[in-house]
Amino acid sequence: MRCVIARFPFDLTKSGVLESMKGIKPEPVTGESVIIGRRHYPVKQVGQVITRQDRRDFSAAEVLRAMARLGFTCRTLPEPAPARVESALQRASAMLGTPLSV
Repeated sequence: MRCVIARFPFDLTKSGVLESMKGIKPEPVTGESVIIGRRHYPVKQVGQVITRQDRRDFSAAEVLRAMARLGFTCRTLPEPAPARVESALQRASAMLGTPLSV
């Protein structure tokens, strides 16, 4: 499959990506990730290995799009849950604890 990453065209195949990532130890995932084999790799690490470019030269979205088109499972950052707003009474009640039933 032909794709453009950082303004350069690449002919990527699923087997080629699997071969490129073989033996590469995954870095800790803190953002978007790609599942290759049984391992979760950060998107930027995958992009760096398959394109041999600096991570600053491409965006995570470019690599995510290419990996999804090749059939890899991609994970994005989960949306943060909205902060629960408590009233002063609810906060004070939580600090005192719940009453014991006798």
